[in-house]
Amino acid sequence: MRKLLVALAILACAAWAANLKLYMKDGSYHIVREYQVQPDRVHFYSVERSDWEDVPLDLVDLKRTESEAAERRTRVEEDAKAMAEEEKAERDLEKEKRRIPQEPGAYWMLGNEVQVLKAAESTIHTNKGRSVLKRLSPIPVISGKATLEIQGAHSLNVLSDPEQEFYLQLSEPERFGIARLTTKGAVRIVENVTTLPVVNEIEEDPTMVEILKKELDGGLYKIWPKEKLEPGEYAVVEYTESKLNIQVWDFAIKAK
Repeated sequence: MRKLLVALAILACAAWAANLKLYMKDGSYHIVREYQVQPDRVHFYSVERSDWEDVPLDLVDLKRTESEAAERRTRVEEDAKAMAEEEKAERDLEKEKRRIPQEPGAYWMLGNEVQVLKAAESTIHTNKGRSVLKRLSPIPVISGKATLEIQGAHSLNVLSDPEQEFYLQLSEPERFGIARLTTKGAVRIVENVTTLPVVNEIEEDPTMVEILKKELDGGLYKIWPKEKLEPGEYAVVEYTESKLNIQVWDFAIKAK
């Protein structure tokens, strides 16, 4: 349907451009479909009277007529080009959306192939030990300060592009982005977590990278860093602030 509308718009522009103003030197004009300059006259097809007519050449302002006709052709060509580019952008967007699976998760493209980022298992590390963070479980009891960690000093998902684009398919509206992780021994720290005991609230403090994002469809986003990522450990994250339900898809950027 979209393609048909664009085609009709282009045809309408072409039809509009086909009618010209043949200007006279006294400022009047005839609406014409076309005209031919002959030695002593201008032969033209009158749109108003649907017939061929002639007018003496010395009465016609050819310079103004040809200048306006050239401007109209340029505008029509520019409009047709813009509409064609918009149509191509729409096709490219639909093609891009169809590539991404419908299942919630994080993805990236390797050439034309969709790659799935596997969600990492997160643990809460307090002074009493570690416990696995389960997304659908009640918020664990945390005394004071803690860290949210994932196992391993380095991600197995090593990427070379510091401007890597990711796709995030959300199951529900939540915050998301790219976080820089800190390696500490055999774990990577995703964020620091603090419990405020009096009000029983949780403060989360991830180190977020500034990103750009584009919504491709309801719940489907493309995200990428605003600046090139420095070599190091990172993660695409999805979370509800202060709910400690963060999902982590880890990756690393390698030095060139």
